[in-house]
Amino acid sequence: MKDRIVELCKKWGADLVGFAPVSRFPEESAVHKLMPEAKTVIGIAFRVLRGAYRGIEEGSTYYQYTTMGVENMEETVMPMVTVRLSMMLEEEGCSALPQRRHQQIMAEENSTNPEVAFDAVYRNRTQETQMDFSEAAVLCGLGEIGFHGALLTDEFGPLVRVCFVLTDAEIEATPVKEPHLCDKCGECVKGCPGKAIAEDGTVDPWQCAVYYNGANGLKNPFMPPDAFRNFEDRVAIISGEAKVTPETARKILRNIYFYPPAQHAYQCSICGRSCDISCYMHLEKKGVLSKSFKTPFRKRDEWSFDIEDFK
Repeated sequence: MKDRIVELCKKWGADLVGFAPVSRFPEESAVHKLMPEAKTVIGIAFRVLRGAYRGIEEGSTYYQYTTMGVENMEETVMPMVTVRLSMMLEEEGCSALPQRRHQQIMAEENSTNPEVAFDAVYRNRTQETQMDFSEAAVLCGLGEIGFHGALLTDEFGPLVRVCFVLTDAEIEATPVKEPHLCDKCGECVKGCPGKAIAEDGTVDPWQCAVYYNGANGLKNPFMPPDAFRNFEDRVAIISGEAKVTPETARKILRNIYFYPPAQHAYQCSICGRSCDISCYMHLEKKGVLSKSFKTPFRKRDEWSFDIEDFK
């Protein structure tokens, strides 16, 4: 059954498949509550097309990453694979429960998810209703957690998204990978256009949301010269130097109207996950990724606007 699952998932569009017995998960994990009879967690990883980031890298087109790398993956490709896999398991007489990340519920009381509108997030809700996707990915042998909290895989670095299927079928486990990709180089910290990642790798979700959405005008071709004209610290915001609080972040986000969201209300990423791209380029340069390309990701000097254009 294990070989058949891997074969079918890859045929349907998945890139990586791993298996973990539920015994690997701590007692407090939601896995045990979501499906008490589950014996195996199946982890499925999908690459986000490297080419989807090209437009943001070049400053030429932005909607492709959000629509094809986030929205289409989360709303169409990944759910279809988990549903088809669950149907296959049920045909074998096993129960199966697909698990996709609910982008609008969070465990924290005052946090946010940069990928969706901050006022659409339900907070303090995930302790029992959603599994820890990062933990599950590691326990299923899909990869390791990098310095800035992203899942890193041998094949695609951080350019992946994951989903899971819980089942009462007993399936041979995939070994958990020994961490070997992340060398804590700090490129993710330097790559963020809003300084949302601290020197210890901690990510401020509100700072991230503000600059994920494009508050840094030096890297946003859609920002008008008079952006944030009613903000006293507008130059600091536009240059990526402002330090926001949850309250000021909400105010800034309400004034980022430069680019429309995707159909399912996913916020358009103007930074293009620059932390992940910086990480990916480092791993690519080191030659540690098993999937290689004919040309490096960054082909020419990085572009930027001048802050003087906004003064």
